[in-house]
Amino acid sequence: MPETIKNYIAGKWIDADQGKTFKSLNPADHREVVGIVPDSTAEDVNKAVAAARKAFPAWRDTPAPKRGEILFRAAEILVKRKAELGELVCREMGKVLAESLGDVQEAIDMAYYMGGEGRRLNGETVPSELPNKDARSLRVPIGVFALITPWNFPTAIPSWKIAPALVAGNTIVFKPAEETPVCATRLVEILVETGLPPGVLNLVHGFGAQAGEPLVRHQEIDGVSFTGSNEVGEKLAALCGSSHKDFMMETGGKNPIIIMDDANLELAVEGALWGAFGTTGQRCTAASRLIVQNGIYDRFLQAFTQRATQLKLGNGLNKGIDVGPIISKAQHEKVLSYLKIGQEEGATLHLGGHSYVEGDCVHGTFIEPTIFTDVNPKMRIAQEEIFGPVVSIIRARDLKEAIDIANGIPFGLSSAIYSNDVNTTATAERDLDTGLVYINASTIGAEIQLPFGGTKKTGLGPREAGGRGGALDLYTKWKIIYRDYSGRLQKAQIDE
Repeated sequence: MPETIKNYIAGKWIDADQGKTFKSLNPADHREVVGIVPDSTAEDVNKAVAAARKAFPAWRDTPAPKRGEILFRAAEILVKRKAELGELVCREMGKVLAESLGDVQEAIDMAYYMGGEGRRLNGETVPSELPNKDARSLRVPIGVFALITPWNFPTAIPSWKIAPALVAGNTIVFKPAEETPVCATRLVEILVETGLPPGVLNLVHGFGAQAGEPLVRHQEIDGVSFTGSNEVGEKLAALCGSSHKDFMMETGGKNPIIIMDDANLELAVEGALWGAFGTTGQRCTAASRLIVQNGIYDRFLQAFTQRATQLKLGNGLNKGIDVGPIISKAQHEKVLSYLKIGQEEGATLHLGGHSYVEGDCVHGTFIEPTIFTDVNPKMRIAQEEIFGPVVSIIRARDLKEAIDIANGIPFGLSSAIYSNDVNTTATAERDLDTGLVYINASTIGAEIQLPFGGTKKTGLGPREAGGRGGALDLYTKWKIIYRDYSGRLQKAQIDE
């Protein structure tokens, strides 16, 4: 029997105001309904925002170490329930079980990391230019945040946003992707179990037009953090800019792996295989372009193709499966349309290129691992994010041309280079215009203790995750305190 889930508003689990629902399906087997979900509207959003606004003063005044302790408790519960949650991620999102467990592990890591920030939240104490006066800066929360998350990391990415927002002292209205609402609900249930006060974290399910946009437009929302498509992100950025809301978006990538003639061939093939087809290519850090130097091109293509043909497709809960389903019928059709575009543009369909309907896969949305060769860097398949198991292989004469091709796109999230020459890799890490650069590793594999994000159209605003320049720069604002204990008026910068 499918599970019936609810919104969580002001400390209570409730149905959508209009009583409407929709179904969350298993993308590997559409016969399985994972959950019956509230189809929320602006009325539900209004209730959630009001609850968050009411809860804000008390949560802001809760000592930050106490806020951090709640995240530590959440991490402990996540550890205990990792296997159960990983299986749910696999059923609702479709990624294979090992990757699904990694999704949960990332939420564990983030909860522990941001829990520790409750005893840091660093500001500065600096000397004053005047006697008997001190000067310092400190972080303070912004207010009520709208958090809008995608389906491809249904536990990890919500944790990237919720954990820093909470530890910084903000209250939240969380609108998860409509494709993975049950995973989002489990995470909220765990945070509620830790003793989080009512109204601090509110959950509203639903679709973008009916719930997401009214949430962003709401006049009582102080800040918005969005991860998703470029089209939606740019629209939300305009809305937030016109209403002076703090805003951050992370919206995609078209990530390259450069393979030089002196690369370790076996290592490069492994990294390219993982980058191209891990999570069925449904990652913003997926390596959808392989830029290969002429001298190694033929050997690399042969080895990469051979390995790609050995990948097994199917339900990620089954042992030995390498590639899971596409998340939905709509995304499945989008990926298929790009396969047609690539051939119309003149690229050679080297491998795959079709829906996969063997065995039990007939009940899901699967696409074969697909390789295009003879790809011009300006083709749409080499410029636009496809978000599926599709990779373009592009020739390059030398390092300069490879870097020019890598940078010649609207995005700049992640990049990688395989070479055993330290000077080559040093040049690449300097010149690649991406937020993340990997040396002799795939484009996938960011760690939560450093900021995550990119350049150009990849994103806008502060970055996700930890470290300097990370998420706390979004969820806090600076307050500067000057204290004069001289007992007389001192005029800074004015000589007397």
